[in-house]
Amino acid sequence: MARIFNFSAGPATLPLEVLQQIQEEMLDWNATGASVMEVSHRGKPFMEMAAEAEQDARDLLGVPDNYKVLFLQGGAQIQFASVPLNLMGDAPVADYVCTGSWSKKAIGEAKRFCDVNVVLDTESSHYTDIPPQSEWSTRGDAAFLHYCSNETIGGVEFNWLPETGDVPLVCDMSSNFMSRPVDVSRYGLIYAGAQKNIGPAGITMVIVRDDLLGKTSNQAPSLFNYEKQAGADSMMNTVPTFCWYVCGLVFKWLIQNGGLEAMEQVNIRKAAKLYDFIDRSGGFYTNPVEMACRSRMNVPFIFQDNNLDAKFLAQSHDAGLHSLKGHRSVGGMRASIYNAMPEAGVDALIAFMQDFQDRNG
Repeated sequence: MARIFNFSAGPATLPLEVLQQIQEEMLDWNATGASVMEVSHRGKPFMEMAAEAEQDARDLLGVPDNYKVLFLQGGAQIQFASVPLNLMGDAPVADYVCTGSWSKKAIGEAKRFCDVNVVLDTESSHYTDIPPQSEWSTRGDAAFLHYCSNETIGGVEFNWLPETGDVPLVCDMSSNFMSRPVDVSRYGLIYAGAQKNIGPAGITMVIVRDDLLGKTSNQAPSLFNYEKQAGADSMMNTVPTFCWYVCGLVFKWLIQNGGLEAMEQVNIRKAAKLYDFIDRSGGFYTNPVEMACRSRMNVPFIFQDNNLDAKFLAQSHDAGLHSLKGHRSVGGMRASIYNAMPEAGVDALIAFMQDFQDRNG
C-alpha cells in the first residue's frame, strides 16, 4: 500500500527506515527468537539495548556526565507534576513562562503542588509572540524557571535561551527535542515526550542535573521520584520495551544522517519553504505567529475564507496529505513537519496548496 504524508502533531510520522527495521525484527529481535515486546526488560539483550540507546542519546545531545538520562512512562504531562514534586525543596515559589496551551497546562498542574509565579503570559496576544526577557517578572529565589520551547498548538518556538542565573532552567522540549543541537549544560532539567521526534507514544525522556536530585517531596509517588528512577536505571517497574527500542533505532537514524547539526539544517530548509509559500500567497493563506518566533516544527495557517476549511481537509486527505486539521482550540490548519517528515512531504503539501489556491482563489 502507498504511504501517506502524515502531518499529525503526535503521534507523528516515524522514519521509513526505522519502520522497515522494526518490520524486519518484529518476530525475531536480536536473535532472541521473540519480539522485543516479549523479552524481559531485565534480561541481558534488552538491558544492553537500553544502555546503548541512552549512550546514543547522550552522544547526540552532548549530555555532560553530571546529568542523569531517564526513560519514564506516563507522557510528558506526568512531568507537569513530577517537576515541582522533585525540584521545589524549600524554595518559596517556582517561575513559569506561559506562551501557549502546553505551558498553561503545566502551570495549572504545578499550582496543585507549589506556589507559581507566572513571569509572562501571552494569552492576550493569542499566544502568537514571545516578548523579550526584560519584560518578564522573574524571582531570584525561585526553585526553577519552567518554559515550553515549542508550543505545538499555536506554532510558537523559542529561538533563544532564557537567562536564569543561579535559578535552574527547566524546559518542556517535547515537540522540538532532538530537532536541533542543545547546550544541555545550560539547563537544570529537560523533559520530552517521545511521540513527536524520537519514537512512539508511551515513553518520556528526562535529563536532570545531579545536584537537583534528592529534593523530592514526600507527596511524590515513588515512580515520580527522579532520584529513585536514576538509581534503578529507569526500571523501577516494567518498562515500555517496544517504545524504548524504537527510540534507540531513531537515535541510530539521527546519527547515520549526520546528527542534530545536520537535522537542524534540514528542518530550517523545510520550514522556510512552507512559510515562504504561505507569505507569498497574497493573503489566501496566513500564519498568525510573529516571524521571530515561528516554529520549525508546527506550522499553523488559516484561510482568508474559513468556509474553505472542510474542502481543503477533504481534498488534501484524498491527495495523501493527512492530519492537517488545526487543533480544536484554534481552528484552521496545522502542518507538523518534525524530523521524520521528508522534504518531499513538504514539497507535496506546497504543490497541493498552490493547486488549491488556483482553483479556489
